[in-house]
Amino acid sequence: MKGIFNYIDRPSPIHELTGAAKLVCLLLWSFAAMSTYDTRMLIVLPVLSFMLFAVSKIRLRDVSFILTFTVVIMVLNNLLIFLFSPQHGVQIYGTKHVLFTITGRYVVTQEQLLYHLNLVLKYLSTIPIVLLFVCTTNPSEFAASLNRIGVPYSIAYAVALALRYIPDIQMQYHEISQAQQARGIEMSRKESLIKRLRAAAAILVPLILSSMDRIEVISNAMELRGFGKHKKRTWYMGRPFRAGDFAAVGLGILLLAAALVLNHLNGGRFWNPFV
Repeated sequence: MKGIFNYIDRPSPIHELTGAAKLVCLLLWSFAAMSTYDTRMLIVLPVLSFMLFAVSKIRLRDVSFILTFTVVIMVLNNLLIFLFSPQHGVQIYGTKHVLFTITGRYVVTQEQLLYHLNLVLKYLSTIPIVLLFVCTTNPSEFAASLNRIGVPYSIAYAVALALRYIPDIQMQYHEISQAQQARGIEMSRKESLIKRLRAAAAILVPLILSSMDRIEVISNAMELRGFGKHKKRTWYMGRPFRAGDFAAVGLGILLLAAALVLNHLNGGRFWNPFV
């Protein structure tokens, strides 16, 4: 069964980076993408993110579900923005270049299209790099990374357990679904969507019960091993920074600096090509 948020172990330069370096790069990259609406900057970031995908050997079909879900959310977001505020771009850029009129106040302008383009580029700038981080970072190493940047190790370990547990939940759901179908409950596309949703909802009860049992087993095992007794702990997956890690962090710093410089030159977050 193909997972949604799974660590995919493949030999690549991205996988060789430490979790701490990738986490810092993710934060710097996200700040750079969110801090500016400069279209030139927002074009560069998606290009770089898909180049990193190629370097990491993570195929798009490995994350096709999340990418499809992101595209749906992105389209709905843009449609709702235009529906409730069709002149928002005009208010931002201070000019109005009409392309055509749909009806009433729904007028398509160059300013509005540029604003929607920036929103799409923001999605393309952040979502791929987040998926890349999740798919190339071992959960245990991620916990060590969080602890290294100052997060208490109990919280870091809880996050790592949650990431590890996502594939387990997916596998359990698949196994329960197969068992239900073996008992004659139809969940294929032959049935209507409503019936399939009802059948899927019936899986939730055994899934929740089995999850609670597993949580109790894990918590008892951690308690028996004295987890949380000391203020600090060592990490088996923790690794020191190497040249590649410093280069990756340096790239993140440069991207954030470029975004801030562009904001200063533009006199704000928005790049205005209409003046």
